Amino acid sequence: MDFTDLNGELQLQEQATLVDKTETDMLHFFHQQQYKAGDVIPKEVELATQLGVSRTVIREALLRLRMRGMVETRKKRGTVITNPDLLSLMEKSLYPGILDDATLRDIFELRMVLEIGMGDLLFERITQRDIDELYAIVANEPVNTEAMLFDTQQEIRFHGKLYEITGNQTLKRFQRMLLPVFEYVHKSGILKKQIQPKKFVSHRGLVDTLQHGTPESFRSAMRNHFENHFQRIF
Repeated sequence: MDFTDLNGELQLQEQATLVDKTETDMLHFFHQQQYKAGDVIPKEVELATQLGVSRTVIREALLRLRMRGMVETRKKRGTVITNPDLLSLMEKSLYPGILDDATLRDIFELRMVLEIGMGDLLFERITQRDIDELYAIVANEPVNTEAMLFDTQQEIRFHGKLYEITGNQTLKRFQRMLLPVFEYVHKSGILKKQIQPKKFVSHRGLVDTLQHGTPESFRSAMRNHFENHFQRIF
């Protein structure tokens, strides 16, 4: 590489670093100006003056914000602040086959932590009709399980209903993303430890706890429900 090429590469690196900084500075500026979703932001030339960078850098920073769903250009209005779809980028990139083992393991653990912790939301919002629907879902399941890992469709039906009961739309979308990863990790061999024969709380047992228990007893039951997975992690 000659000096011309080296200088060109250094300039590109400096430009990328400046755009990174400008992207952050721009968000701070929007916050300071108390811009909210739907508000029109200043034009590129005004932003360049405010942030002390070129219009080229401003344009690149805005492009990144558009890709993140934080701003958009609207006809006859200009560029406006948007309410970003926080999970959209994750949904597009969360493909188990291309993630490394450490990331897959982390996601595997994340789903279990989320579901163990949803007890308070469930008990606050569950109805008898919800409980009846859960009993219908688990009608053909045993009361207790030994070394059993439920098939994907049954997992989606049962745990998906739990997420639905919480009324939290972000949790529901998380569930749709995490279950395929959960299944992939289970089948991939990443978790090499074998399950030790032991009775675990089944889906039916979890419904019994929702019917007669407390948030605390539900958290304990869900932790036990996942024990066969925890055994393979630790």
